[in-house]
Formats: sequence, structure tokens, C-alpha cells
Amino acid sequence: MRTEEIARLVRHAMDARLHAYAPYSHFPVGAAALTLDGRIFTGCNVENASYPAGLCAERNAVGSAVAAGVTEFRAIAVCGSLSEYTTPCGLCRQFLAEFRVPLVICARSEEDYIIMTEEELLPRAFGGDAGKEKA
Repeated sequence: MRTEEIARLVRHAMDARLHAYAPYSHFPVGAAALTLDGRIFTGCNVENASYPAGLCAERNAVGSAVAAGVTEFRAIAVCGSLSEYTTPCGLCRQFLAEFRVPLVICARSEEDYIIMTEEELLPRAFGGDAGKEKA
């Protein structure tokens, strides 16, 4: 991915972070998923008093794309803490593996980020082949 594409995706994630509903953890997170056709779908974390009922930003962004009929992605950007890199939780890692998201950009800003591949994010992931032809 080009630097400009990454910066644009990170900007979308940072904007989504502003809409997070995080009254319990006080840790807002935003995500922006880039599809193969160039569209960007955003999501933010939405907490609930019953913690398991909450929704992480990454799953929210990918879920928005899926609701629009899109299941193929180029990358996703995640922005939480501005002082440390926020990486997806284990549940989100498995969720991203299901859709074979090849790159995860964990950003503190448009210029300060790390990129993890699908394999680095979740080595030997379970599944992720739903709807894909097998060789």
C-alpha cells in the first residue's frame, strides 16, 4: 500500500474513533476497512454494561462492509490509544482471519503506525476459507 493510502485509511479510523461509545473502559477505538474495490467502511467500539454484548471497532467496520455485500478486503486500520499502538483483540483477530484481511495497520497517527500481515496477526489461524475456492 502507498503511504497516501495508509494515511487516508488511518484518518478514517481516527474519525470513527471520535464516535466510540466507551463509558466503561474509557478507551475509544476506531477502525476503517478498505475493500478490494476501494471503498472504506468504518466502525467504532460500542460498549455495553454486559461486556460480552459490546462490539469492537474492527468487527463493526467489517460488519458494515458485509452488510453492504462486500467480503473482500485489502486492509484495515485501527486507532485507539494515541500513545501506544492498539492491536486487535483475540476475537477480532479471528474475525479478521475469517475474511482474510491481509494487512492490519495499527496507528497512533497518520505518520506513526505499524503494519501487521494476516499471518503475523494470527499465525495458523483457524478457518478463514468460508466461501473461498480451495486449490
